[in-house]
Amino acid sequence: MTSVVVAHESYIISDLEHDAFRAIDAAVLQTGNLETPEALEQARKADALMVTIQRVDAALLGSLSNCKIIARVGAGLDAIDIPAATAQGIWVTSVPDYSIDEVSTHAIALLLNHARRLQKMFASVRAGKWHDAASIEPAPRLQGQVLGIIGFGRIGRAAAEKARGLGLDVIVFDPFIDIDEARDGVKQVELEALLATADFISLHTPLSESSRHIINAAALEKMKSSGYLINTARGELIDEDALLKAVQSGNIAGAALDVLTVEPPPLDSPLLHDERITITPHAGWYSEASKLDVRVKAIDDVLRVLSGKAPRSPVNNPTR
Repeated sequence: MTSVVVAHESYIISDLEHDAFRAIDAAVLQTGNLETPEALEQARKADALMVTIQRVDAALLGSLSNCKIIARVGAGLDAIDIPAATAQGIWVTSVPDYSIDEVSTHAIALLLNHARRLQKMFASVRAGKWHDAASIEPAPRLQGQVLGIIGFGRIGRAAAEKARGLGLDVIVFDPFIDIDEARDGVKQVELEALLATADFISLHTPLSESSRHIINAAALEKMKSSGYLINTARGELIDEDALLKAVQSGNIAGAALDVLTVEPPPLDSPLLHDERITITPHAGWYSEASKLDVRVKAIDDVLRVLSGKAPRSPVNNPTR
């Protein structure tokens, strides 16, 4: 019988998966990860593999004798060796459009949290201090401040649109896109100009060898001392040790991170214990609608490939 393996402990398969794959006479199995011998044995026999953040490297790919598709139940692809999958004749798919609104909104929410000093206000009220302007000073007017966006794909564009609606000026660095500034209402700049100019910097670029640690000690040194960094993309875009030093030294005002290099972070991580760094638990993607969207779209691509059709959202073409 055809088998589909879902590899993630927090992705609980439901009637959605069972009903969809039963229609093509396929069984669906769940593994907690791709590390145990039992999980690897199931993966090796599978006709399709659905993953979230699990690493699918060349060694694992070489053992997948039956696999026709690896479906990333999400957008990022940095954990999958796509050239190796292509050489093995395996489709790789993703769902690049399932949480555009959610992630862009989350980035703007983190921006507003800092701009309006909301956490300080919450703490002040809980401490019984009502008229305590000193606890939130200085708080510049948001309108006219500059948001720098690194990466101008779907989510970066959505974040820019929302920021412009709030009165922010938007500048963008993306070496892979020629931006129509008249149409998009943003100004395209080089990275150094963005770092030096922006009051807020929001990361929306995929993780690659060229973007890993794009925010490093040298980049942080170029930022304004009042500058604020937001990351809802990938943790490895930031050198976290350098970030911590920049915040602690006052080189930048702070940061808001929905993604980290190690998730979840150890409880003694200094990132968790500096009030100038706000951390949310890689939840920017989440809404009930996006939670359903990502599963439905990933399942659809698996069904198409197992039925002999091309997927709707491929990131490679193993048929060439």
